[in-house]
Amino acid sequence: MWSDQDEAQKVMRKKAQIISRLSAIEKIRSAIEESELLLELAEEAKDAAAAKESEGKLGEAVSALTAADVERMLGGEHDRSSAIVAIHPGAGGTEAQDWASMLLRMYLRWAEKKSYAVDVVDCQPGDEAGVKSATFTVSGEFAYGYLKAEVGIHRLVRISPFDANKRRHTSFVSVFVYPEVEDTGEIEINAVDLKIDTFRASGAGGQHVNKTDSAIRITHMPTGIVVQCQNERSQHKNKAMALKILRARLYELKLKEEEEKMDEFAKDKRDIAWGHQIRSYVLQPYRMVKDHRTGVETGNVDAVLDGELDKFIEGFLLAKAGG
Repeated sequence: MWSDQDEAQKVMRKKAQIISRLSAIEKIRSAIEESELLLELAEEAKDAAAAKESEGKLGEAVSALTAADVERMLGGEHDRSSAIVAIHPGAGGTEAQDWASMLLRMYLRWAEKKSYAVDVVDCQPGDEAGVKSATFTVSGEFAYGYLKAEVGIHRLVRISPFDANKRRHTSFVSVFVYPEVEDTGEIEINAVDLKIDTFRASGAGGQHVNKTDSAIRITHMPTGIVVQCQNERSQHKNKAMALKILRARLYELKLKEEEEKMDEFAKDKRDIAWGHQIRSYVLQPYRMVKDHRTGVETGNVDAVLDGELDKFIEGFLLAKAGG
């Protein structure tokens, strides 16, 4: 432990995971025991309040059991990792760019509800509305495990707010999710393979951002992968974040080459257009969100766009686990 710090960190992470699982089991056991005691008290004293409290404790046990079952399905190598999410509009022009900004807001709201820390590292505003692209990190346990359910094409059907004739439009946006890979030496990035460009950050960002070349664009010459970051005021911090994103992209590429499959990371990275969507969000002529992989659907579109995604994520994880 003392002579090998990298190995020590792995052991401590594994210890934390075991403690977390044991704590979840203890929470379930404790809630059931309290529910039983309250129920006995309610029956003996004919106490309606105690009976109601017993029911509440049982509800807590069920909720904790559901959460533990979801975590059980998150057993992949990087499921406990933080996530890097990239959003790109496809067919649809301004419509798709506006749809991309709606999805960005949806994921930020979801992360907020989960108490995850979010950092928007790059966001290119659209020509008229929305965004041309956006990249953000979601930091916290299981962030990648949950968000991998969102990889693919998301389709929106609505009456266009940009069409004077109020016609119905269909827009497509792709969502890519990568695990945040630690710099353990597994992925080597050679400085000679990098082309680094600096530029001034676009959009609102204060006087400092607009007057200095703090934004960073890194091109990995051997693979052609391009990443950029302009959110931080410091060029050094932007470079560090860009390298983190590049490492995640290179890790994905490594898995492609070694395993010849990308079920975990990019199986749905196809043309951003008809026929490839994983989920449809219909606002007209009716209101419904439906996941085409699992059949999970809801008519409460507003709640979904406000970040209520757990129903779809859990459905995906259950389907993947064969549940």
